[in-house]
Amino acid sequence: MGDSIHGVLGICHVANQACPLICYKSRILFLPKGVSVMNICVIGAGYVGLTTAAVLAELGHEVNCIDQDKHKIEMLNNGEIPIYEPGLKELIYKNYNYLTFAESLDGYIKRASVVIICVGTPSWEDGSTNLCYINSVIDDLSSRINSYKTIITKSTVPPGTNEWIYTKLLEKGVPPQLFNVVSNPEFLREGSAIHDMFHADKIVIGLRPDDQQSLSVVQEMYSGISSPYIVTSLNGAEMIKYASNAFLATKISFINEIARICEAFHVDVSDVAKGLGLDPRIGPQFLQAGLGYGGSCFPKDIKSLEQTALSKNIQPHILRAVQTVNDTQIDIYIRKLRLTLDDLPNRKIAVLGIAFKPNTDDTRYSPAERFIRELSESGCIIHAYDPKAKLDDHHRPNVIQKTTVNEAIHEADCVFIATDWEEFKQLNWSEVKQLMKGTIIFDARNCLNREKVEQCGLHYIGVGRG
Repeated sequence: MGDSIHGVLGICHVANQACPLICYKSRILFLPKGVSVMNICVIGAGYVGLTTAAVLAELGHEVNCIDQDKHKIEMLNNGEIPIYEPGLKELIYKNYNYLTFAESLDGYIKRASVVIICVGTPSWEDGSTNLCYINSVIDDLSSRINSYKTIITKSTVPPGTNEWIYTKLLEKGVPPQLFNVVSNPEFLREGSAIHDMFHADKIVIGLRPDDQQSLSVVQEMYSGISSPYIVTSLNGAEMIKYASNAFLATKISFINEIARICEAFHVDVSDVAKGLGLDPRIGPQFLQAGLGYGGSCFPKDIKSLEQTALSKNIQPHILRAVQTVNDTQIDIYIRKLRLTLDDLPNRKIAVLGIAFKPNTDDTRYSPAERFIRELSESGCIIHAYDPKAKLDDHHRPNVIQKTTVNEAIHEADCVFIATDWEEFKQLNWSEVKQLMKGTIIFDARNCLNREKVEQCGLHYIGVGRG
């Protein structure tokens, strides 16, 4: 238990079980039988780190979140949340007394019984994973471990990385009796990460063969979350994460390629997707045709898995095809826009959406952002709008981000839906028609009600809609 626990106040009898009441940082915690408050150090205050820290604090643990980004830590200590994720700000505010944000491990690692690594794993130019941040964390930990720690890796890393972490700590002189390394990959969706962690469809735990104690530590840490456990090897847990992302990306590229064929035969891909989705062997998720996948995970992880396969002389044909379809998806719809609008350089296009998906401000590998960037090369005027995301500072002068959707649409020759925010689905199309100069609505996410759009005298174009 952490240093802030003041002792058992009493016993509460619930469901015929005796449960202790504990005073923890001036909060009364009701703890089910066998559950204790843990002192946890989360390294990395990014999307995964902040979500993990907030949820573990809500579960009753004392959580110290460490990040070397001074500005980010200052923001968090001033009550500002550096990323947008629905429910995250509220959960952090609710548990502020049980969360600590700091730049250094000093003073925190000594008390922590669990260390969770949530740092970034970006790509090298060839697509392989850059483990420099992981390496830096291991260096920092190795000189500070003087009592037993369960070291949990949540960062997405190639197979073999956690075994390498274990070996490196031994090489740096950390006694084997003072630590164990666990692989516990995250399966959070940006836009619903809080819900996904509280209601996980699975908790994957990778352990070393001789590790007899880490599983119970992890189960204690996640006490309060009712999800099935998949217990496997360190390499097995790493592969489950990569295979999951690769398969979901494959479904997206598959339906986008089918959409291309549907257009050639005047078939609505939405009908095809519905037929596929009702097959229990396939399921309806990730069968929405559109601009393609993006974000911080799919593009990076599929490239990394490709390089991992090549390192073992395995030719990843499917992974390459998935990326090829995705990489060419933007080009197809810029070409369609050119065919639809003559004299494109003298047109004004309203692009609604900048983030790679709704309910996030993340623009990493965003198809919407890439579409804006490539379309800007035609010379047309682009008015972009997104409820949360911002364009970077490297766009051309002909790209202007507007603060409201109406400002973006005003006098536009075409409205292009690039991210399927709920706000865009609920637009009043009669008002849109009055604001626009032209009549073309390009639904690049197949998220609009086609009939409602066309009833207002607008010309609807979707993805593979016949």
